[in-house]
Amino acid sequence: MQVKKAVIIAAGFGTRFLPATKAQPKELMPIVDKPVLEFIVEEMIDSGIKEIIFVVNKNKIAIENHFDRLFELEYTLEKSNKMHLLEKIKAIHDKIKIAYVRQWAPLGTAHALLSAKEFIGDEPFAFSDADSVIDAKVPVTKQLIDIFKETGKPIVGVKQAEGEERKFLSRYGNIYGKEIKDNLYKIEDSVEKPDPDKGEQASPDGLYIAGMRNILTPDIFPFLEKLKPSKGGEYYVNEGIKEYIKNEEMHALVYEGKYYDTGDKLGYLKANVEFALKHKEVGDSFKDYLHDLKL
Repeated sequence: MQVKKAVIIAAGFGTRFLPATKAQPKELMPIVDKPVLEFIVEEMIDSGIKEIIFVVNKNKIAIENHFDRLFELEYTLEKSNKMHLLEKIKAIHDKIKIAYVRQWAPLGTAHALLSAKEFIGDEPFAFSDADSVIDAKVPVTKQLIDIFKETGKPIVGVKQAEGEERKFLSRYGNIYGKEIKDNLYKIEDSVEKPDPDKGEQASPDGLYIAGMRNILTPDIFPFLEKLKPSKGGEYYVNEGIKEYIKNEEMHALVYEGKYYDTGDKLGYLKANVEFALKHKEVGDSFKDYLHDLKL
């Protein structure tokens, strides 16, 4: 079963990065010289995705402009013989189709996904947020698609907390399940940020959703449509998964790769430092600079 479509939700306001995000979408903030969102789009392309729909709000026109062609710039680069830069900005246009739909109100991830329902049709699809960058030899979405092709079951990408990391499980959506083979679990429950005060225990296996990477099928939509709002009035895909697994089978894969939460200030800074150290142009000089700081 082929997975050719992806939904990427990018409708948040980026309040944690104000004032930087007042006029610029947080998804376009750079990691060195490439916007966060471009890392995710490249991951989708490298995973075999052919069509992407972005779920945005009315303030995200800059995202549309970024992934559109700018012929004046292309002409200038070509005339200046800056072909390496020309190839960089043209690379995505030739490899994937991109469309946009607006989420009319900030009502959570499930509401955002439902906004793209008509685009999906009856096909399986990848589903991602727009601020988690995952550095992996094999793109995480491809890791998930490969397992989906074997099993035919929807699948969620997770990480496994160990040692001191387990203290932070309550910050994330937790997955509870039974391991059916190495790093692959059948999901038995899902809790959005478990609260010990309510008797909600963290995942005993330490499974948590680190970066929203899912392969879903259209039969998730009826469960999303029946969700009741959270206390904040929002609807979450994780809650839809909780209902889905009462009726259908879904898996979780502990993926290989390093996760950076660029929607968090510290996570964003870590990503910039680590990607800068690997950057072909500035990596060595940046490493020398950090060494000279004698931190």
